[in-house]
Amino acid sequence: MQLLYKGKTKDIYKLENGNACLYFKDDVTGEDGVFDPGSNQVALSIKGIGKKNLIMSEYYFKKIEEAGIRTHFVKSDVENSFMEVLSATPFGKGLEVICRLRAVGSFYRRYKDYVEEGAPLPFYVEMTLKNDELGDPLITKDALRMLGIVTEEEYETLKSMTEDMTRLIADDLKEKGLDLYDIKFEFGRCDGEVTLIDEIASGNMRVYKDGVYVDPNSLFDYF
Repeated sequence: MQLLYKGKTKDIYKLENGNACLYFKDDVTGEDGVFDPGSNQVALSIKGIGKKNLIMSEYYFKKIEEAGIRTHFVKSDVENSFMEVLSATPFGKGLEVICRLRAVGSFYRRYKDYVEEGAPLPFYVEMTLKNDELGDPLITKDALRMLGIVTEEEYETLKSMTEDMTRLIADDLKEKGLDLYDIKFEFGRCDGEVTLIDEIASGNMRVYKDGVYVDPNSLFDYF
């Protein structure tokens, strides 16, 4: 396999059949040796977490596809921590779409003069550019359109898909006795269509149980 990209938590390889392969590493993001899904730097390695993230990603990709939402997932090889996916072109240099159900994390830090921590949010969707150096800056719908990153139609598709997937995942976690506070997705174009890409795992979401934050590494106990 040809290495295409070396990331913080995953490496991407090109397969001979034209698809791509994601290798899930045991590295996780955070600060000062503490796992934090919202961080932009690798903080530590946790043995076996790559395979756990792959299992969780496969679980949710299949649920999302059953709901009729397009993803890049093809199949997984848990033993070797590989996931085969369709090749996709990112929006710009990478676009992250966040759906927030509660005011926590960076949202609360930005707007704490106007909202209480943990206050409900009605499926609030925001988008950020993938850029570690700039701290993944927020970007508006108009800026995305004027910079040629997404079309107006694609923006509405991204927002609608994000809301639908967040509801699906929140409902699934609720059945496990957990509450989803926020979640991050990545998208690309696959054969010209907006497609969910990357992963859906512990590093993508903040989950609480009875008002207490669930450590991402403990989240796998529910799958």
